[in-house]
Amino acid sequence: MQTEAGEIFYSKIMLFGEYSIIKGSMGLTIPYSHFNGQLAFPNRSSYTDLAFAQRSNQHLYDFWYYLQSWVNSGDIISKFDTDRLKKDLDDGLYFESTIPEGYGLGSSGALVAAFYKKYAAGALKPLESMTPADIRALKSELAQLESWFHGTSSGIDPLICYMKHPLLLKDLDHIEPVGLPRYHQQKSDAIFLINSGKPGKTAPLVDHFMTQYKQDKSFQNFVDKEFTPVSNDCISNLISNEKNQFYKNLKHLSEIQIKSLCPMVPASVHNIWEEGIKTDDFYLKLCGSGGGGFILGFTRDLQKAKNVMEHHNLDIIPVYQDLRSKLPQNNSE
Repeated sequence: MQTEAGEIFYSKIMLFGEYSIIKGSMGLTIPYSHFNGQLAFPNRSSYTDLAFAQRSNQHLYDFWYYLQSWVNSGDIISKFDTDRLKKDLDDGLYFESTIPEGYGLGSSGALVAAFYKKYAAGALKPLESMTPADIRALKSELAQLESWFHGTSSGIDPLICYMKHPLLLKDLDHIEPVGLPRYHQQKSDAIFLINSGKPGKTAPLVDHFMTQYKQDKSFQNFVDKEFTPVSNDCISNLISNEKNQFYKNLKHLSEIQIKSLCPMVPASVHNIWEEGIKTDDFYLKLCGSGGGGFILGFTRDLQKAKNVMEHHNLDIIPVYQDLRSKLPQNNSE
């Protein structure tokens, strides 16, 4: 029996662009190493949860059947070695992961990235030499693999997990690596996560969004003329280090999500969400499709935000501190 584990792949966080990117907005997504996963084999010399490994292994057999159907039909995009995958599954292959499912962190994206790395034929170019066409082609291949999990997939989640680098999505077909803020212990600006207390389900919420967009003219106008522009503005402000304007637009985004995307906001965080808007101590927004899972927060005073969350029995999980871009500084702020 094999024992070697595969490469580790990180979870992802879409900072901006959830839902609006479906209708053509920009998006900004980052890898998040706090949660991660890797393909592995049960190893009796380590503390493997064998029951979990067996459940995961059976789940991956189902994935293999799905891939094999694409191979048999001749419609699979990537050159995928399903024979080697089947042999490894027979040897107990499973996905060892700390990424919680249904929390907006790309658990299926990390799994797909791991499978692609191990079983797709042909080495890809290094990140620094990948052209926009290379990135689009990779996204399409990953999207086909991830479609088993969600019915359809844009390929964005497995792409960010695979590339392990922040990506700016100018739209679904124009994607490029981008520099983002780095951790800086002495600064108080921060991005963080809070746990809503339950997982969410992506497909029903996306279906609800799309149905409302098609059938409700006022909602369509909201998405096109308010939601999408302010999301784009947040991205532009962040990567340009326009902090004051960034937080102004972020507050607006938080306000319109709690008002117009209310079904996506877990009831457990409604009060704290509105408290942040009222006090300006922090602003919350959706992390992924919502409905549960993690909620994304931004603050200019991390300690103050922690104190408020502790009062509500909520723990903060830091993502980044100090929203200073690696791009040239703007001395006006």
